[in-house]
Amino acid sequence: MRQAGQAVAEVLRKLVESAKPGTPTKYLDDAARQGISSFKMEPAFLGYRGYPAAACISINNELVHGIPNPKKIIKEGDLVSIDLGVSYKGYFGDMAVTFGVGKISPEAKKLLDITRESLDIAIEKVNPGNRLGDISWAVQSFAEKAGFSVVRDYVGHGIGRKLHEEPQIPNFGNPGTGVRLVEGMVLCLEPMINEGSWQVKTLKDNWTVVTVDGKLCAHFEHMVAVTKNGCEVLTKI
Repeated sequence: MRQAGQAVAEVLRKLVESAKPGTPTKYLDDAARQGISSFKMEPAFLGYRGYPAAACISINNELVHGIPNPKKIIKEGDLVSIDLGVSYKGYFGDMAVTFGVGKISPEAKKLLDITRESLDIAIEKVNPGNRLGDISWAVQSFAEKAGFSVVRDYVGHGIGRKLHEEPQIPNFGNPGTGVRLVEGMVLCLEPMINEGSWQVKTLKDNWTVVTVDGKLCAHFEHMVAVTKNGCEVLTKI
């Protein structure tokens, strides 16, 4: 899983570098397939529950599961979220990042900063003996104090021989509650933060999830392991 995590992080880093104004999202998906193949791994998302691409690429008010399209062009000032997964020797790696293209608004930058920092804060709570609610509360309290909302409909998850395993890891909750963390667990922590309301909906393509109010959103994800010494980030770039 360390190898899968490092591979997905490296491919994702290159995709972010390639995302310039005028870039079709389908081009990034093709690059993702090639990058994953170069590591002799398989794309985890392609065909998963019928999903038609290797990468989920979502823009501005699209939260997750945006489908790459040759006619969907990245523009200056966009917020772009890329979620990527790989399969390797029966195990999985999963990571997501949101970034601005060119010059973005101060409001968009604040949203990115808070969402990224909320993931860092969540990672700090990954220690043997802590509970999942400690992670959930850390994200929620930090994001809401900054004036943003946390999505309720989608959550983080365990990962291993399956892409999505128990336990579910909400970005909202109460400290001291939920499953206790033990050495050997591998978790995908993924704060999903909205500029406005926390409410989201799925478009007619049955995949793309957008904010109900049309406002911006951001999504960051790291795959982490619970170790005897604390937390190891397996998707660290």
